[in-house]
Amino acid sequence: MLFQLLGPLSITDGRDHVVLPPSKPTALLAALLIRPGRVVSTDHLQEAVWGEEQPATAKAALQSCVLRLRRIFAKYGIEDQAVVAVAGGYRIHADAETLDLLHFRQLVGRAAAAGDDSELYTLRAALALWQGPLLANVPSGLLHRDEVPRLAEERLRVLERVCDIELRNGRCRETLVDLWEVTRVYPAHERFSEQLMLALYRTGRQTEALSEYRRIKAYLREELGVDPRPGLQRLELAILRGDDLGTPDTGQAPVSLVTPAPPPAAPPPHALPPKGPGEGGTAVAPLPAVPGFTGRRSQVAELVPLLTSAEAPERAPVAVLSGAPGIGKTALALHVAHLVSGHFPGGCVLLPLTLPDGTPRATEEAAAELRDALPAGAATGRGRTLLILDDAVHPDQVRPLLTANAGGAAIVTSRMGLAALVATHGGTVHRLGALAPEESYDLLTAVLGRERVAAEPAGARLLTEVCGHHPLALRIAAARLLTRPLLEPADCARWLRHGLPARLSLADDPRMSVPLTLDEAVGRLPPVLAEAHLRLGAAARGPLTAELAATVLDVPWETAEDVLERLLDAGLLEEEHPGAFRMHDLLRAHARRATASSVAASVPGRARELPRPPRRGEAPQAGSTRPTALR
Repeated sequence: MLFQLLGPLSITDGRDHVVLPPSKPTALLAALLIRPGRVVSTDHLQEAVWGEEQPATAKAALQSCVLRLRRIFAKYGIEDQAVVAVAGGYRIHADAETLDLLHFRQLVGRAAAAGDDSELYTLRAALALWQGPLLANVPSGLLHRDEVPRLAEERLRVLERVCDIELRNGRCRETLVDLWEVTRVYPAHERFSEQLMLALYRTGRQTEALSEYRRIKAYLREELGVDPRPGLQRLELAILRGDDLGTPDTGQAPVSLVTPAPPPAAPPPHALPPKGPGEGGTAVAPLPAVPGFTGRRSQVAELVPLLTSAEAPERAPVAVLSGAPGIGKTALALHVAHLVSGHFPGGCVLLPLTLPDGTPRATEEAAAELRDALPAGAATGRGRTLLILDDAVHPDQVRPLLTANAGGAAIVTSRMGLAALVATHGGTVHRLGALAPEESYDLLTAVLGRERVAAEPAGARLLTEVCGHHPLALRIAAARLLTRPLLEPADCARWLRHGLPARLSLADDPRMSVPLTLDEAVGRLPPVLAEAHLRLGAAARGPLTAELAATVLDVPWETAEDVLERLLDAGLLEEEHPGAFRMHDLLRAHARRATASSVAASVPGRARELPRPPRRGEAPQAGSTRPTALR
């Protein structure tokens, strides 16, 4: 048997479908199913069933209502999903096989990890589970006031994502039906109006697009006394100017993702013959979206004109995005790529330059896959293509890939500054730090929804501070809140604060973990430099200077200066001003935790030596390009 909550509350076995009559047991069942598997307090159930006019013997009346509900279950042969009495309330067990709400959430979770076409198909399947007005047969003022809007918001987020995918893929006409309906049902939802205007404009209906803007503008002013948000205003201006907002109803240039495959044992990847059409080769998928992207306005304003300039420079424009692990380099690159993709007839290609375990990919292997993915003529400047070279660890990984894409453009993300690459190929460097406080708040709002954040703005701001305005940490915290609708942001912030950074992780996806991301970043360092990072983070407070580092590490001043410069280049320090550096609070907490674990497990002995610059006339150690070890 399946309970159907996404519409009138009903029960079905796949053939027969029973809509429950409006009654107190129906209201009780709805209140339990909205929180499946969790204890629902007797006070909440009593208010859901009777509202403010509760009977004098409300507890006994609730027990009677539970008995009536159990009789309904027996009538339809579903005693195995019984209502269970527990301390303080009642609980009903359900899973994705027995409750459509959980099936919906399961599909949405699967879609997030799928490719673009699969994501669209899965999200459409999730939306198909909604069968009409929510809880139309449930006589409960409390549920209609507090729960129905929250459930409806889940559907709206999915529909918004579906429309974004359809628009990005050029299927504007397909999405018009959805957008006409939802903009009339939810007239204050500006994002849907923005999508409708864009779809109309791309299908050649400029007048109707402008009419839609006037409609939403009039509604907002008359009902709420506010003007449309800046995004809508900019879209109206672009439509009035007749700007190119995407090819009408055919979408933008193809956007692809090169997924690295494990190299075969023999022959090596660079010795494989090139594959022709239909012979397999590199896996191609749509460029991932960045839902809820916020902030980085100055970087976006610099990157878009750099990549879309009509001038023909001697070298292809190159932008390097550097910064700490998890700081949002890839997200910014993908966001900008979506903005400028219409300027690249050869499409956009995302090529990861590290393997999942963090080790660098062989340059020959990456170059071979890139040649398969690039359109014919890219090497001679035809079919201009945008490359996103993600997580580069050395300039030599990048240079041959830029050569293969002559006449195109490239965004390179790296924790390193890649100064040597800029020296030989030009371009711009954009070092990303933590988000500004308002940008962090906007990110939480984008992920959690305006209503939930506005209900506890102080708690939301506390959460952004505890996360250090770090994008990966904020998204992990927001994901935890999304899966626990009753958890307040302030409670989440206090819980995280007592276990940083270990608690900033999600059990169902090891990639969404601040401690694992930082472990991998420290693991890339030479051992002596990794130890220096951990010792500085664990021992030092305030700004880091060469003098302070020399004291903490017990090394000469010039060695300490070299260590700080190398940690800065690795993205593990930020420069406050010349000669003074800062370690992000999450990196510092991670260093303290790692150092404490190491001390607890260590055997007393000689500390590892730190590197120092070679003295005048002294050669580096044989086979090494790094300074010799100290002492």
